Amino acid sequence: MFKKLNALFQAQDMTVGRPMSVLLRFSIPLLIGNLAQQMYSTVDSVIVGRYIGDRALSAVGTTLPIINLLLVLFMAVATGAGIMVAQYYGAKDRVSLSRSIGNALTLIVISSLLIMAVGIPLTGTLLSLTNTPPETFEMARSYLTVILWGILLFGVYNIVSGILRGLGNSVFPLLTLLLTSGLNVVLDIWFVAGLGMGVAGAAWATLLSVAISAVLCIIKLFRMHDTVPIHAADFVLAKKYSANLLRLGLPAGITQAVFSLSMVLVQALANSMGYQVVTTSTAVMRIDGFAMMPNFTYGMAIATFVGQNIGANRMDRVEQGSKDMARLAICTALGLVAMLLLLSKYLMGMFTSTPEVVDLGVRAIRILAVGYVAVAVTQVFGGIMRGAGDTMPSMWISMLTVVVRVPVAYVWARLTASPENPAGAPEVVFLALLTSWVIGGVATYLWYRRGTWRGKSLVSPALEAVQPM
Repeated sequence: MFKKLNALFQAQDMTVGRPMSVLLRFSIPLLIGNLAQQMYSTVDSVIVGRYIGDRALSAVGTTLPIINLLLVLFMAVATGAGIMVAQYYGAKDRVSLSRSIGNALTLIVISSLLIMAVGIPLTGTLLSLTNTPPETFEMARSYLTVILWGILLFGVYNIVSGILRGLGNSVFPLLTLLLTSGLNVVLDIWFVAGLGMGVAGAAWATLLSVAISAVLCIIKLFRMHDTVPIHAADFVLAKKYSANLLRLGLPAGITQAVFSLSMVLVQALANSMGYQVVTTSTAVMRIDGFAMMPNFTYGMAIATFVGQNIGANRMDRVEQGSKDMARLAICTALGLVAMLLLLSKYLMGMFTSTPEVVDLGVRAIRILAVGYVAVAVTQVFGGIMRGAGDTMPSMWISMLTVVVRVPVAYVWARLTASPENPAGAPEVVFLALLTSWVIGGVATYLWYRRGTWRGKSLVSPALEAVQPM
């Protein structure tokens, strides 16, 4: 019994066992952990909306696209590290595994310092560029400034938890998240409702919780001596490892940058429609965050599975595991669509009691619901390609969806302008997002079918072809 329990906290070899069983054993803790992580921002929104008001909720929502845009360097390093860790672990190359992890941690510290240097002095400018409403400007700046001062903590946590997942360990990050998510709830209520610290209190609560998560994950990583013997020399940047980290990760970083830029541009459109529309969008995006979690989880799980098995030269397992995950993701997405359609009004009611905001939120959720099937396709087949080391398709597809989303949103807004809605009908923001999701899903599957991802492995020779699904 003790051995089985202890095994949950160790690296998981995904090159053995039934693919579906291995994927589920890895995915379930990962899914629960992702849901717990989403609780950080959702609890902030619920408490801010309920205890301070709609304008404060709007202020928090205004900062999110800016924060995501500034985090693109984290995305680049974390993606590259995840791919390299999975493949080197699958290939049992301990030296390259340790060097990759050390170089990734060094790059994340450098990235954090760059983000702080650029972001903190420009918080006011960035908010002005996104047409932040005057009623919420100072609250938004307060929230954004606190988050940026602690950005190193977010970077370290995300990279170390990603490394642990690349090693097949999804249980420890889960337990850490459950612990700190509970702490975040307590701190949120204390700082916002008890001490009256406003939106800055919500930011500080999140920051302290992330700090504890980061410390716990670092301690866990450095105790895994038998699997990952990390030494001081591993932190010195080496061209082979840092170049591969950036080569694999930069397309993902550019993808995030393009996506975040589109979010900023669409956020500016939503801001021009008034703070109630921003409030609605903030609440809907929190609900969307939970609905997206299974898709993101399956994408991460299949990327780790593919990475380890390609590293071990087991393309037969890659084929079977990919088919299993695709079926699971689509079935889950269909279940989520049904649930969202049934519960949309109750979900919006968690954030606000303003009838106009609730009604618009219900319409928005109904517009977006079917798109989660398209996102399931994007995440699973994109994850297969990322795990193999082929990260360029996601970048090109992301650019394609932005080319569609932003112009569609602005054109539809112009076409639907009226005396009641001079900046356009609020629904166009969500219709444009749905359109980009569907195009992204179709493009990702077609690119996967080309099969070029099969020759991108870092550690294996050319592999035999696998019949596309």
